[in-house]
This record gives sequence, structure tokens and C-alpha cells, in this order.
Amino acid sequence: MTENYKIGVKQSKRKTASIYIERDGSLSVLVPENLNEKQIEEILKANEYKIYKYQAKRQLLNEKAVKREPVNGQSYLYLGRNYYLQYSNEVEKIEFKGRYFYAPKTAAKKMTELFKDFYRSRGETFIRPRVKKYAEIMGLKVEQIVVLELKNRWASCSVKKPKVNFHWKVMMAPATVIDYFIVHELTHFKHKRHDSDFWNAVDKIMPEYQKQVAWLKQFGAALDM
Repeated sequence: MTENYKIGVKQSKRKTASIYIERDGSLSVLVPENLNEKQIEEILKANEYKIYKYQAKRQLLNEKAVKREPVNGQSYLYLGRNYYLQYSNEVEKIEFKGRYFYAPKTAAKKMTELFKDFYRSRGETFIRPRVKKYAEIMGLKVEQIVVLELKNRWASCSVKKPKVNFHWKVMMAPATVIDYFIVHELTHFKHKRHDSDFWNAVDKIMPEYQKQVAWLKQFGAALDM
């Protein structure tokens, strides 16, 4: 069954194996460096049903994904709400005013790139102070906060630098969901794995974090261009 999925295997000086299912449905397997190929296959086989169940649910969610056409009146998400595209001769990039995104009339073919720039720019302004706020609450220090293209993850972090990265797509989600991404990544500074200690730490900062997880399961596929 698992041979139908894209699987990336990484070996390191860890003691246990972990399987991560990325947003695009691919699998990332982190295993101890002393495991051989057969042992890795046994780990995947032992988790075969769980992987299949997740993939089936993921496929259903992806059917809710929205394909947006760059035409007047098309809706685009920003902080969890839909706003509408309008072409204008008075702007040179995406500008957000009232209920509308205004875009240059000649921008139809490069609309995706223009929105990426918009989300990155707004993300830098919106996310940075929120990261600093939560980092202070959690007794952490973050030196770098970046909004960029992250392929298959909503966010990632580096404890050594210390640094937190966010996909520009998170700016389509509600502010409460963005806060969840922030707390989730900052919690990894103290707890590397998604074990009970990790989730207990998240719960202390965001007692209702499960609502944000549920929102992502239901609407996450729509956070796309």
C-alpha cells in the first residue's frame, strides 16, 4: 500500500522512528541511522493502515480546494476572510482596500506572483510582533522570523539559529490559526517531538488549540492560489 506514496527517508542520531505526512500527501520518515532498509520497510508496514486512512481523508479534503481565476470579482483569502479582485489603472501591485484587492489591469498572467508578494509583505508585518509576543510569554528568544515559500509545510523552525519560518499561505488563514502555527513552532524549541509533553506545552499557551487544528483539517486545502 505504501508503495503508492512518495516517501522521503532521513537517517540521524535519533533513537526512535517518526513518520510525518506532509501537506501534499508525501511521507517523511525519520529513522535512527543504524536501521537498514528492511527495518524501515517494517516500520512503514506497521503503520500502513494509519497512513492509508490519513491519505483517504486528505483526498476528500483536497476536493474542497478552490481554483481561482484572475478575473474581476474572484475571491481571495486574507486572514480567514474572502475579499474580491478588482482591476485598476491606478495601482502597480496588489493593494488591499475595504473589501477589495486592487490589481494592475496588465497583471492577469502574473497574478499568483503578485499575491505571493502581497502575502509575504503582509506576513512580515503581521507575524513578527506576534512571534515576539508569544516568545516572551514562553521565555524564548527568536532572532529571525521569515515568511517565504516552504513547499509542504505551513511553518518550520531552527533552534540553533534561533529562527522561525512561515509559508506565505498562512496569511490566508484566520489570525487564531496563525497564532497556533506560531505557538506550535515555538514549542518545538523545547520539545522536538509531537509527544504528550509537546501538546501539554501547547495547551498551556493555547487551551483551545484543538479548534485551530480542526479548522485546518477542514479548510486547510483551500489555503492556496
